[in-house]
Amino acid sequence: MSSSIPLAALRAFVEVGRRGSIKAAAEALHVTPGAVSQQVRLLEDRLGVALFTRERQGLRLTADGAAAHPLLRQAFSQIEAAVDMLARAPSRQIVTVSTMASFAASWLVPRLARFRARHPRIELRVEASSSVVDLRRDRVDVALRHGLGRYPGLRAVWLMAPVLVPVASPALLGRRKGLRSPAECLDLPLLHDADRADWPLWLAAHDVAVDARARRGSSFDDDFLLIRAAEAGQGLALVPQEHARAEIEAGRLVQVLHKPWPARFAYYAVTLPDALERPEVRAFVEWVAEEAALDDAAPEGADKAAGVAHAAAPVRGKRTATASGAAKRRS
Repeated sequence: MSSSIPLAALRAFVEVGRRGSIKAAAEALHVTPGAVSQQVRLLEDRLGVALFTRERQGLRLTADGAAAHPLLRQAFSQIEAAVDMLARAPSRQIVTVSTMASFAASWLVPRLARFRARHPRIELRVEASSSVVDLRRDRVDVALRHGLGRYPGLRAVWLMAPVLVPVASPALLGRRKGLRSPAECLDLPLLHDADRADWPLWLAAHDVAVDARARRGSSFDDDFLLIRAAEAGQGLALVPQEHARAEIEAGRLVQVLHKPWPARFAYYAVTLPDALERPEVRAFVEWVAEEAALDDAAPEGADKAAGVAHAAAPVRGKRTATASGAAKRRS
């Protein structure tokens, strides 16, 4: 009977049992809740037993489910450990890097030729995604993340603090070459990041009175999309200067005010505690820190490439990392 049971159904059962929720299991597996429900139903039909009971707080394992769950959970942990061992075989030096699409396109990828020239034997696998990443389960070696550097149970190396600048398309500005004051930004449609926090903070930093218009307008969960919307003339965007440098130099965007503002959040290279013991991972982290140093200087007291931080609080919901190795994003 066991040979006819799909591995995906067993994995869905393990994740639902671990998290007590179809939705949470779907997020962990990067699939839809409907797909997880279908796999659980398939498993129950094949085995002829109920594995969960539905309660107000979520799903609870039945006696049969509770008996099987720890064994299957251990089995999947062993599979992951075996695959991880094979992936890290010394015959190939591969470093998997997870980052946001906007950061990869505007900053990381244009510099990779210099890494290859210095380390020709190290292969990089760059994964650009805005989805939640678990460093251990997804076998990600380095996550380039934007936050406060507080990643419980992980190591974080400070890279750089981006500077936010207001940009718009020439078409949106019309005959104007720019704006005269920060308050004039409120007269144009504003484009936001996912949490709509940057514009209110930037305006407050420039002594603009609180205004409801500061939180209105379309929002995007990735700076790449935010820049494309600004380029299309949909509004005024506040973005990291480095992300929009190519568009500004090409004339597709205009920096409407020369009032750069340091973001509260910096970029970090985040790894599992023991990842830097691998020479290829350490080589990449040291290289990316060197590249970042060419663009920025660390604030006083910040950890740099040689200083690795251990922290203990979650960061802003853009992309964060947790003790389990999970990471979210800020593009």
